[in-house]
Amino acid sequence: MNLRPGSRISAKAAQFTESVIREMTREALRHNAINLAQGFPDFPAPEEIKRAAQEAIATDINQYAITWGARDLRAGIAAKTAEWQGLTIDPETQITVCCGATEAMIASLLATVNPGDEVIVFEPFYENYGADAILSGATPRYVSLHPPATPDGEWQFDPAELRGAFNQHTRAIILNTPNNPTGKVFTRAELESIRDLCVEFDVIAITDEIYEHILYDGARHISPATIEGMADRTITINGMSKTYSVTGWRVGWTIAPPDLTSAIRKVHDFLTVGAAAPLQAAGAVALALPSSYYRHLSDDYLVRRDQLLAALRGAGLTAYRPRGAYYIMTNVAGFNFRNDVEFTRHLIADIGVAAVPGSSFYNSTLGSQQVRFAFCKRAETLAAAAERLHKLTPR
Repeated sequence: MNLRPGSRISAKAAQFTESVIREMTREALRHNAINLAQGFPDFPAPEEIKRAAQEAIATDINQYAITWGARDLRAGIAAKTAEWQGLTIDPETQITVCCGATEAMIASLLATVNPGDEVIVFEPFYENYGADAILSGATPRYVSLHPPATPDGEWQFDPAELRGAFNQHTRAIILNTPNNPTGKVFTRAELESIRDLCVEFDVIAITDEIYEHILYDGARHISPATIEGMADRTITINGMSKTYSVTGWRVGWTIAPPDLTSAIRKVHDFLTVGAAAPLQAAGAVALALPSSYYRHLSDDYLVRRDQLLAALRGAGLTAYRPRGAYYIMTNVAGFNFRNDVEFTRHLIADIGVAAVPGSSFYNSTLGSQQVRFAFCKRAETLAAAAERLHKLTPR
């Protein structure tokens, strides 16, 4: 068989690496390190949700669901959106259930972006966003979220830098609030300034709100679709993984205007056909949990946040206090390693704690002395990590 000369790897695939987060999990297993790298809980999911999945399988909900999502799950998504965000959503024309928020993001980009378009991404960013923009044929344009002046301060973007990123080629902007990896929760004023630019340049906002219920210190999640003028130009992405501690189930969704939803559904159909039917049935049960569940969720994560924050600061790291999600970004410059990757390798192999090098969340070099830790773990896991982190010393 004759092969064409040159690389057999596409130009798109050559522009990004494999997931550094998942690589750090493999390194943690290899060195028997405590895994504070990948953001999955090491505690059980709620019993009623697990029972619902078991019952769905036992009652033979095991064949294809409707491609864009089981009807009861879509109804539950619409009801919860109305309750928490005050938005009226038509589950028949505005919701697409996907295989996790990860598929929801790439399906949304493939459905809306053309080759030659630009997609604005705030950095540090969840690593999929840059790769997804490239896979969709677009060019990512990065805008910096600057670290706070003090460890308890806020990550901020420069409005002038953001405006400068918008132009006639801008097709979409990706927002993640609460933000992974920084824990930033975008304020109404910030979202309104982004709205003004989206309207001016006719840009779609694709918003990842997977951590919407994990909030601290009085922070309030504001869905960008609720900002005046944004409902008809926003694709909202969410899912079960973080709120219900079922990261392995891979059930997520998009909420969008009917024309965008129609396009997303076509792409989703040919990407994955549909999410797992019994887990969609369990998702409908999860979405009907009382509001007290979400209050307890944030309260429990607040205890974990403060436990790890104290451990990191006690070990000498500059740890930035997050207001949402379940990660802590740190500055490790005081330990005199060449960069974040070298520090992280030392942390895993010699200290026995896995984290993620901050550079994996950046296109620029701004993350070269930053490291991300996840605190979605049991108290005893965090305590064991704290004990090991005390072995850290500057070089």
